[in-house]
Amino acid sequence: MPHPSPESTTLDRLPASTRVHVVGAGPVGLLLTALLQTMEGVSVRLYEKRREYTRTRMVQLAPYLVADSVESYRVDAIDGDSVEAVFDPPELDQGLAFRQTIPPDLGALLESWVLGFCPLNSIERSLSDLIDARGPNGVERRAAVVTAEDAMAMVEPGDVLIDSTGSSSLLRDRLVPGSHEVGEDANTLKVRLEYALVITFLYGQRYDCNEYCKYYKNIENPHYKFIPMVHRTHYDGSVSHVTGIVNISAEDYEAMPSRFDGDWLRSNAPGVAESMDRFIDKIKDETHGELLGDLEIVRIPLDLYRARNATSRQWLTAGPRDHPFARSPVFLAGDSAIGSPYFQSISLGFECAMFLVGLIAQRDLSLREMLDRYELHIYKQWLRVYMRSKMIKHNKDLFESLDDPMALLEKLHIY
Repeated sequence: MPHPSPESTTLDRLPASTRVHVVGAGPVGLLLTALLQTMEGVSVRLYEKRREYTRTRMVQLAPYLVADSVESYRVDAIDGDSVEAVFDPPELDQGLAFRQTIPPDLGALLESWVLGFCPLNSIERSLSDLIDARGPNGVERRAAVVTAEDAMAMVEPGDVLIDSTGSSSLLRDRLVPGSHEVGEDANTLKVRLEYALVITFLYGQRYDCNEYCKYYKNIENPHYKFIPMVHRTHYDGSVSHVTGIVNISAEDYEAMPSRFDGDWLRSNAPGVAESMDRFIDKIKDETHGELLGDLEIVRIPLDLYRARNATSRQWLTAGPRDHPFARSPVFLAGDSAIGSPYFQSISLGFECAMFLVGLIAQRDLSLREMLDRYELHIYKQWLRVYMRSKMIKHNKDLFESLDDPMALLEKLHIY
């Protein structure tokens, strides 16, 4: 990245007293606020549309978020080797050192979320309550729908602006000078992996899933195969919460509403419904339980994407001097910066949020180096999740052809 010249910005490093604007109060925005709240010399304005947390999908955070050693950070069977290849040891050491500074009240929440899984809105509500329980302590919460123009108008020289507004990011495609004239995706690289139905149901007995279970419960399903996530199948003492995906075609996707139930599925997509019913019937044969309620189904495109620029570095080096983004650093966090399928996004967002707050805590760090480090971190996390997602997709493709040797061989690229 070219070094900023004195003419491009007068801000060399963050001032001793820094105001941080966090736009978006989803889990990543709330985590950022909770981390910044206890930092000396930092005040936070958190902009949220509403304080109602309605997303009930079940999530489990990745264990690497609370890792206390490089070995435990890269313990994952799928991407452990990728982590070692992508990240230099000093980078991992820096992230692990920051974890030791996380306040105990927040650290306890993170520890609990990696042990099991819970509704997304429980995570959001717990973070929100934690922020409030600490008292004002440098945090001002504002209920407001913020536009890109609002964001540009509210930052003053020396402020930090963090966009954590999610996949439909408020500022991602505004971070390159002139990009608002180009149109959408001016700063976005997107990879479409597949289309899928995310199906959730409740079952009245314990159901434990493993890879073998996925196979033999799908033997009679020639096309559509329900693949439950092992770490998203949870028994709370009386009910099993099961979430998984079914791969569908682009034509299937276009013919379906965004959300529907089992009745709609049976009436309009009988092939998918039959595969689900066979899977659930085999669970019933084994455990003698019953489905509780109906299926909850969301159809989604499984996209893997990243911001080519995760900061306002282009404005700081080449933008007009009078533009707000040329005077104040802007960062993308969470799904604003990187989006990943297969239920990985929240852990990835938390990881990048912790790294960003660690950079802000280094008050002697030059702004140029802060931007450089964050851009590099986001890019390396993108490489990590890209390789992981492609591996999961490849394994799913193989799984769906296990009963068709010729189709399986076509998908095996041995050498």
